[in-house]
Formats: sequence, C-alpha cells, structure tokens
Amino acid sequence: MPVRRSWARAYNGRMNTNTSLRHAKLFSAASVLMVALLSVAPSHAADEQPVPDTLQQRIATCTACHGVNGEGSPGSGYFPRLAGKPAAYLARQMQDFQNGLRKYAPMEYTVRQLSPAYMREIAEYFAAQEVPYEHSPLPPVSPATLARGEQLVEKGDPERKIPACASCHGSQLTGVEPSIPGLVGLPYDYISAQLGSWRTNTRATVEPDCMSAVANRLSESDITAVAAALASRELPADTHAQPAGSVEPPLPCGVLGAAGGPA
Repeated sequence: MPVRRSWARAYNGRMNTNTSLRHAKLFSAASVLMVALLSVAPSHAADEQPVPDTLQQRIATCTACHGVNGEGSPGSGYFPRLAGKPAAYLARQMQDFQNGLRKYAPMEYTVRQLSPAYMREIAEYFAAQEVPYEHSPLPPVSPATLARGEQLVEKGDPERKIPACASCHGSQLTGVEPSIPGLVGLPYDYISAQLGSWRTNTRATVEPDCMSAVANRLSESDITAVAAALASRELPADTHAQPAGSVEPPLPCGVLGAAGGPA
C-alpha cells in the first residue's frame, strides 16, 4: 500500500507539473499573439479609407438585391423592380417593414434604424430612375390559365367581388401617382408570392387593407393565372405611372386615405 501511495503521489506530481507547463506555454503563446495583433493594428487602421458619404453608398444594401438602378433581378424571380415606382409607394413599403406589417427579415433589418426623411430620400431616388425592363422566366401554363388571368386583370370577377387589377393599377398597369405601384414587368414568382403573403398575413398595410381583401377572394388557381398574365404581358409604350386621380378605386384603401367604393 505505501508503494502504491508513493507511486500515486509521483504520478499526480508529474501530471500537475505537465499541466502547469501546458498552461504556461498557452499563456506565453497568447501573449505573443496579442503583442503581434497590437503591433499590426495601427498600420491597418492607417490603411483604412473613409466610407464615402453619398446616397449611392448608403443604398448599397438596396442595390445588392434590387439592381444598381433599381431595375430588379429578373433572373431570381423574387427581387422586384424599384425604378419608376411612385415614391410614396416605395416609402410606404419601407415603413410597413419597419412597423412589422410586412415580413421579410433582410428588409426588416435593413430599414430598422432609418428615419422617415431618409426613407423618403431613398424612395425618391429609385422613383426617378429610368432603366429598361426585362422579362423574367415564366413557368409553363395552359392557354386557359392565361385567359383566366387576363379576365381577372382586365375585368375582374364581379360574382366573387374581385375587382380588375386595372381598376386600381391603371389602364396600362403602370401604376398611379402617388401611391399605387405598377404591375408590368414584375416576375411571376414575386407576384404569386406577394398575393400568397396577403392571404397568410405576412404582408399587410394600413387598414383598410384593400389588397388583403382582394387576395383572400382569389383561389390558388386564380393567383397562378394572374401572376402568369401579368408576368407575360407586353410593355406599353409609356411605362410611367398615370397621374393622380386617374382611377377611382373600387374598394376602400387605407394607403389611399380610405378612398374607394364599397368593400
């Protein structure tokens, strides 16, 4: 037994010594690394260039997804065109993301700290951009589906109290100043996703939310039809939004000051 205890003491002593040596080596290595970092840091700081205080620099987060001039990313199918949209509409969308009415984590994070004046400045910049439109890929749909979509776009479905898209978004679907966006040139995936978002309450705006009312009257096949008809539509000669007062909204809309006909 004494031999065993002596062996154990010797073993534990060696282990304690080895552990102490390892700790000392780790501490020494960490100290060397810290000194190296501290010696390098000033030169890195000296090499850093100031970030330009320009609007183009400040909207870099926007243009990364929506294109340099807000032309959108037709190939992706999900990042819509901002160029030429009415400024009040664009500002309202940022406010809706900021207020939790519209859900998309990257956008919510991007606009979280923006002031109303800053959002208005961004909106006015993109509203003033004029860049060519590009059509996005369209999935195969039947002629009957396209015909149903055209019906909903141009005439709606009175029996189900679905107004025509053109009754709000303008006869050429290019939008109406100051707050109604154009629908021409939007990708199929984006249109169908947004109509679905209104149905699932992940997109909303100030009450009364007329688009939520419309989207919830559409069937899933109607959403496919409308998205296909809009995404495949030929562009009009003039793609600018129509002047204010060009349409009489068929439903009360909060974003239009609740103007409109009966729900």
